[in-house]
Amino acid sequence: MTDELQTPAYALTHLNPEGGVRMVDVSVKGLTVRTAVASGRVIVPPEVLRAITENQVRKGDVLTVAQIAGIMGAKQTSLLIPLCHHVNLTAVDLELKPNEETNSIEIRAYTKATGPTGVEMEALTAVSIAALTIYDMCKSLSKEIVITDIQLLAKTGGASGDYRKMPARSE
Repeated sequence: MTDELQTPAYALTHLNPEGGVRMVDVSVKGLTVRTAVASGRVIVPPEVLRAITENQVRKGDVLTVAQIAGIMGAKQTSLLIPLCHHVNLTAVDLELKPNEETNSIEIRAYTKATGPTGVEMEALTAVSIAALTIYDMCKSLSKEIVITDIQLLAKTGGASGDYRKMPARSE
């Protein structure tokens, strides 16, 4: 085992000295409140967006099912992402908003926990699973569905400090 305090900042933390993979030991880290916000978009043809917003998709209420799926996905992140720590989430909030101007569903996830490691992966997983659920529920209506722009918008807590994505500059 390597001493975490002697490991250079640029070292690959998921590799042991022999080059094998490992799960990072976070037991030396203090418990802090950590939050993350992630977002993404699902672009659909106008007729699919209309079917979603009018609750006319044969598989059911797309936005509610995707919201529940995203929350469930956040809770299962450590089972989906190799070497990801299990996090005892204290809050997950997922918002899905239809946007007629862009023919899309805008997805935003908020995650929170008190622990030794961050919740960014949980927020990103929530968005991803919600987006995939929208695709699954609407794929019989169109194959022209695009999942895009999944990204971390903000995080708080932990040794690396807070982060907030800077808005894109218009050219």
